[in-house]
Parts: sequence; structure tokens; C-alpha cells
Amino acid sequence: MSNIYEIANKIKLNGGNIYLVGGAIRDNLLGIENHDEDYCVTGLSFDEFKMLFPETIIRGKDFPVFSIDNKEFAIARKERKIGIGHNNFNVETDKNITIEEDLERRDITINAIAKEVLTNKIIDPKGGIKDLKNKIIRAVSNHFAEDPLRVYRAARFASQLDFTVEENTMKMMRLLKNELSSLTVERVYYELRKALLTDKPSKFFDVLRDADELDVHFKEIYDLIGAEQPVQYHPEGDSYNHTMIVLDKVANQTKTLCDERKLELRFSALVHDLGKGATPKEEYPHHINHEKRGVELVKNMGKRLKIPTRMIKCIITSCLEHMRGGIFDKMTTPKKVSFIERVNSTILGLDGLQIIVDADNMLENSNKNQFAYLGHEVINCTNGNEIMKKYDISEGKEIANKMHEIRVMYLKNKS
Repeated sequence: MSNIYEIANKIKLNGGNIYLVGGAIRDNLLGIENHDEDYCVTGLSFDEFKMLFPETIIRGKDFPVFSIDNKEFAIARKERKIGIGHNNFNVETDKNITIEEDLERRDITINAIAKEVLTNKIIDPKGGIKDLKNKIIRAVSNHFAEDPLRVYRAARFASQLDFTVEENTMKMMRLLKNELSSLTVERVYYELRKALLTDKPSKFFDVLRDADELDVHFKEIYDLIGAEQPVQYHPEGDSYNHTMIVLDKVANQTKTLCDERKLELRFSALVHDLGKGATPKEEYPHHINHEKRGVELVKNMGKRLKIPTRMIKCIITSCLEHMRGGIFDKMTTPKKVSFIERVNSTILGLDGLQIIVDADNMLENSNKNQFAYLGHEVINCTNGNEIMKKYDISEGKEIANKMHEIRVMYLKNKS
């Protein structure tokens, strides 16, 4: 049974009702494509729904939901906080709970809109449609301040939709600061990941900064605030402002890529100057060796947030090599070849680092250091098989040395 109207009619005939809720209705009103369909069922108990649809799959332990043909159905519920953290709630499901009561427990108004399936009637008790039009993130009620995860969700939706968080909601977010550490790092990384995939990921960090919560899980990013830079090269301000500009530039350049490549490049942009946050203030506005300091900070952040190993390897390249990429035209030919060979062998790669370096350049001379195209040409001018045949060598180190030598000559001849 895949037709939602057949499901809705069967529920109606048995005394219940069904509503499209959550992200699907929000995105539908915004004209955004959304393939996830979440439904709320009123007027039926958990057991009654299970009897009506014996083919359903039950998912989840704390808040079980029914899955039918990739559509999710939850019995209307109310929640009451009974302890610290995201999961300490008493959940009440009852066939007499109304759709309005179910919407009351949700986080922000734009997620508290429902549409009755059989009539297309919109239920919007908290003014979510108005907030969609005005581009506002607003808490449904004071119950927002009971769940620390909502801090990151509000920041992420602000980033995802480029909306503004209204002040009373910001006040409630600030009240939750002491509870943020109770969240699992897996959940924090999940929200970070989703924020980085938005078109304006800087807004996620800006909202957390304005709510005075950036330092809880993202201390390395927080430490960039106030880290002065040479004004002649960085008229945009401190290292935090610079990083957010670079991050959004890279987000704009990577919209058409697959999600995993987007993440690799955007994460690389986020951390490229991380070491500047650890520069002693007496050395401002210069940040000598910030590339090396950044590597240790990336490793610490990766371990703390359980960032995947592949991602750590990728973004370390951004820390270490972005400065060299920026001065590529000033390098000697052998150093250029060594740089090309080194970066080409990484997950970030020449094309990835080129995107970071271009975004990192705040001045109007970004065309001077286009190393990626030249780098591919240099790499492809020879290969190990050709060298083994031509020079009758088989040792790996000898092959690498000969390839390097040939590439240096190739690049010199191009100059």
C-alpha cells in the first residue's frame, strides 16, 4: 500500500486522522524539493495502528515510528522534561492527543506546521508560515529551552535557509549552554556536517557565536575571534571573519559536487587558518608557523568530535599547504615540483587545494598562483612504467627520484 490517500482513508474509517508534518511541509511551502515524508497520526493508539497496518516496520527505541513504503508515521505525542540533556523526556502517546498538542512539542515554528492529508487543510497554530515569509527562526514555546540539541538545530536551520534567529529564541539558546556538553559528540558532528552542506555555512557559526556557545564544541573556531591579521592583506578583519568568508566562498564554488566532496572542501576551508587562533598575542598581526600549529588543533578537534579519519587527513593538507599554494609563483622549480607531487598524492588534491587558495586570497591577484592545471600537466608528463622501461630501474625510491628529475626538467623547459 503506497498511496498515502489509501492509508489516510483507512485511518479515517477507523476513527483517526493523518497529517503531513515537519520538514516536508516546511520545504513544500518554500518551494524546496524534499523526498522525506513524515506523518503524524491522531485518534489511534500505537497498537491500533499496528493492527491496521500489519506490514509496517517499526523503527526506533525511544520514540518508535512506523515505516510504510519509505514514509514514516508517528502517533501524536506530548513530552515532559525529566532530566538533563537531549534524551531525558517522558513521552506520552495517547489517541486523544490533538495535532495542535503534538505541534506544541516541536522546536521552531517553521517545523510546527501540519497539513491534513485528506483535506489539504493547513494547521499552523504558532505562526510558522508568517515566520517563513519573514525569514525568522523562532521557538515554538518556552519548552525550546528544555533540549540542548535545539541550539544546534536552530543554528543549522538559520544556515540552511539563511534566516535570522529572533532574540527571545537566542535568549533561550543561551540558557542551554551548560547542557550542551551533555550531547553526544556523534550528534554534534551530525549537525556540523549538515551545516557545512548548506549554501551559507558561516551562519551556523555566527549564530553560535552570537549565542555565546561557539566555544563549547568548537573552541578552535572560537579562538579565531580577535586574532588580528595584517590589514594590508586582510581588510576583512580578524581570523574568524576571514575564515567565514573563505568558507562561504568555497561553499559557493562547490554547490554541484557530491556531498562527501563538498564536506572535504568546506571542512578544509573551515580549518585552513585554525593555527592563527593559537598565535601568542604579542606576535599579532603576524602568524608565523600557524600552518604547523593548525595540524595539532585539527587532530585535537578530530579526536574530540570523532571526525572520520579520511576527513582529518584531507583537512590537514589544507592547513599545511595553503600558504605554499599562495606563493607558488615565487618558488624555485624543484620546490614547485615537490609541492605538486606532495599535494597530488593527498585526498584534498591539487584541484581541491586550488579552490581553498583562491578563496583564501582576499586581494585581486588570485590568478597568479594557478598551480592545479600546471600541476596535472607536470604529473602527467611521465609515469613509473615509462621510467622502468626507459631507464631499467625497479626500486621505488629510484623511480620516484627519476620522475621528480624529469618533471623538474619539463617545468624548466616550459618557463
